[in-house]
Amino acid sequence: MKTIIAACSQNLSGIVSLLLLIYLVFTSFWPISALYLAWIIFDWDTPEKGGRRLPCLRRWTVWRHFRDYFPVKLVKTHELSPSHNYIIGSHPHGILCVGAFCNFITGSTGFEEMFPGIRPFLTTLAGNFRLPVFREYLMSGGLCPVTRRAIGYLLSKNGTGNAVAIVIGGAAESLSCCPGITTLTLKNRKGFVRLALQHGAHLVPSFSFGENDLFRQVVFEEGSWMRSIQQRFQKMMGFAPCVFYGRGLTSIQSRGFLPYAKPITTVVGEPVTVPKIEDPSSEVVDVYHEMYIRSLLKLFNENKTKYGLSEMDELHIL
Repeated sequence: MKTIIAACSQNLSGIVSLLLLIYLVFTSFWPISALYLAWIIFDWDTPEKGGRRLPCLRRWTVWRHFRDYFPVKLVKTHELSPSHNYIIGSHPHGILCVGAFCNFITGSTGFEEMFPGIRPFLTTLAGNFRLPVFREYLMSGGLCPVTRRAIGYLLSKNGTGNAVAIVIGGAAESLSCCPGITTLTLKNRKGFVRLALQHGAHLVPSFSFGENDLFRQVVFEEGSWMRSIQQRFQKMMGFAPCVFYGRGLTSIQSRGFLPYAKPITTVVGEPVTVPKIEDPSSEVVDVYHEMYIRSLLKLFNENKTKYGLSEMDELHIL
């Protein structure tokens, strides 16, 4: 339980660090803030250029406890060759992307053992890398900004064997996630396909069964004033303010903000082979986008009854 509390509180550490550095400006310790500001200016572009991975961080014991709480499991269905680069589409978003984080950032589920020679990265909001100290932690774990420049660097200037995971549904998808609901925001999300074509990176679908079962969310109807507020906030800040709850600290019967202990199984599917086309047309992008969706649907339908869903459950793509 302590592991989950620590993991869930990490997102607050960046804001706390920022406030602390501002406070130090008005004390005799102001040189600390000045030196760190100089470092950030010098190091500003590093997140866009592959970051600064620390392999030892992936092996922290705390991540094994984090994995076992739910538990989280990784399933391999096809080989990934180290001679290629990949964009892994991670679905669904859920509230906290627990499956994507545990499988692609921590080494607790054995990604590097299952896919030897493949270096996984996970993209997140670029604004997170503007938070002092927290940015260092993100980079050390293998996270990078979800920008064309950062992803393009990993796919073209970092050798081969790179697998960049993108949670494609993003904040928009998080507003609709509920237990038992399998709806993805994907139909008009084609930027990742264009990037794959420009760099010749193969597209790999992945689906985390159970991701939407970790929290209960109050879902506001489309057109309601609360939904409008959420969508406006999302456009301004890049993430959506979800109204959700989980279990309490002392009892599973109480309400709180800890995720429910529900199993998550992330299945990595068959790669879609993508040619390198520096300036792909919209028609070409549409073709490979459709191929990706078919591969994702195949993965979902072949595995849904194995990991908690019924034969009648369908994957809806909006």
